Amino acid sequence: MKNFFLFIFSFLAIFNLASQSLYDYDVEAKIASLGIDLPAPSSPVGNYVNSVRTGNLVYMAGLGPSGPNGYVTGRLGKELSIEEGYQAARLTAIAQLTALKAEIGDLNKVKRIVKVFGMVNSDPSFTSQPAVINGFSDLMVEVFGDRGKHARAAVGMASLPMNICVEVEMIVEIE
Repeated sequence: MKNFFLFIFSFLAIFNLASQSLYDYDVEAKIASLGIDLPAPSSPVGNYVNSVRTGNLVYMAGLGPSGPNGYVTGRLGKELSIEEGYQAARLTAIAQLTALKAEIGDLNKVKRIVKVFGMVNSDPSFTSQPAVINGFSDLMVEVFGDRGKHARAAVGMASLPMNICVEVEMIVEIE
């Protein structure tokens, strides 16, 4: 009988943990509180999809910074400053959140931002790619807290499609 009650107690404890939210706040309300409005997701510009889900991982295609006047273009260290690149990377994070929400329906399902690969359209002498991609990383941490901290690469590129200044891919673990 003691083992039966132990089993029932364990089952209820596990069930209770499974029914709890991953966050002590609503992620989508947090995004709104930051003054961010997630627009409709953009359509891919080629023969690919914005995201692929396999198991509990979502692989996000590379997206760029789209603002009110279209894509943010130019080369860091030549036409754009580090701060302008940082803001463009933040816009790219918003684009990724939009595409991720379209894939999973509710951003509260995000368990972890696992990996970010940031590409920066750079002048050959520009070496501050990490400072630019911090615009992306900082927003992920603002939105998801510690679950937004991720492994990352930030690299310079000779050019990016349509002359966009940054492009970012990410891998996300979901519940």
